[in-house]
Amino acid sequence: MERRVVITGLGAITPIGKTVEEFWQGIKEGKCGIDKITHFDTSEFKVKLAAEIKNYNKEEYFDKKQAKRLDEFSQYAIIAAKEAIKTSGITEENTNMEKVGVIVSSGIGGLGTIEEQCKNYFEKGADRVAPMYIPAVICNMAAGNVAIEIGAKGESFCLVTACASATHSIGESYRIIKHGYEDVMVVGGTEASITPTGIAGFMNIKALSQSNDSLRASIPFDKERNGFVMGEGAGILVLEELEHAKKRKATIYAEIVGYGATSDAYHITSPSPNGEGGTKAMKKAMEEAKITPEQLDYINAHGTSTCLNDSCETMAIKGALGNHANHVMVSSTKGHTGHLLGAAGAIEAIACIKALQEGFVPATIGYKVPDEECNLDIVPNEGRRKQINYAMSNSLGFGRT
Repeated sequence: MERRVVITGLGAITPIGKTVEEFWQGIKEGKCGIDKITHFDTSEFKVKLAAEIKNYNKEEYFDKKQAKRLDEFSQYAIIAAKEAIKTSGITEENTNMEKVGVIVSSGIGGLGTIEEQCKNYFEKGADRVAPMYIPAVICNMAAGNVAIEIGAKGESFCLVTACASATHSIGESYRIIKHGYEDVMVVGGTEASITPTGIAGFMNIKALSQSNDSLRASIPFDKERNGFVMGEGAGILVLEELEHAKKRKATIYAEIVGYGATSDAYHITSPSPNGEGGTKAMKKAMEEAKITPEQLDYINAHGTSTCLNDSCETMAIKGALGNHANHVMVSSTKGHTGHLLGAAGAIEAIACIKALQEGFVPATIGYKVPDEECNLDIVPNEGRRKQINYAMSNSLGFGRT
């Protein structure tokens, strides 16, 4: 018998708030977390803007020894995971930690530490590379550090599918619980890639906006969109088998009822022009949820603000929903947060959960110029008070997942 899976804990650290409530308040207020890059000197860069976590001081969260050994992507994951576990109420007294797993994903891992230690090597020699270099940077270290922090002794690993990573971690964790392998999964994504090579790499494949106007840099579905804005942070969710949650009288935020994942096998970075991969993934999710397109109220779109993504995702939504595509609310919160790459799907899932809870649909902010190729109800500029029953979160990634 397949088991039902609910969400009982949430945690986040984002460019518009360092807790879930701060993040959600920023969404409701239409807050934009994009500003000038302060992490490094951008004088030689065409890209000047990013969505950094504001006023982040690692020593508020970690002692000096721990902070020194953790790349920021692991730091962010631990911070969000501790909030998620606290809100879930899970303890060793009410939960068998042998049945608690962790999947925390990252698209890139410890890029800042890689840059720092490569510089040490080239300038000072092999003996000056930090002993903890490798354990700091590999992608599964966020999951490993979270598991150690919370005492989770079930399976612990990292899924890497670029910008779909966090959504994949949620979907696969849903299946793990549904089929009885674990009772609880601590899942999500984390990213800290606002670094010189991170920005340069995306800049040189023409993926990033070169706008100097923070309010017109990340503008999903707008005809003048010209690239995404890099963000950073983490989102973590606690997924739990329904009866386990009820037994310990947990607060249930939402239920996961369907998940779909595909590859369009088209191009390593560009989506299939007709959006067929996204269409099939959405159809699979609705089929598993046993709902019709007409029952879907809201889609939090991948909506990166790149020319190709937004038009192709529009086609994918139309392919999946048919005539109902004209009636469903579709918004992208990347105008608020920028694009958190491997963490994006997690904070966007949290936005969906809060929308379900409060009956408030996030806006697509910064929108001015309509695009006939993106002619959906994108909830422009102002959030909408509307009760919703079913929400979907979309994520797409390089490698065509």
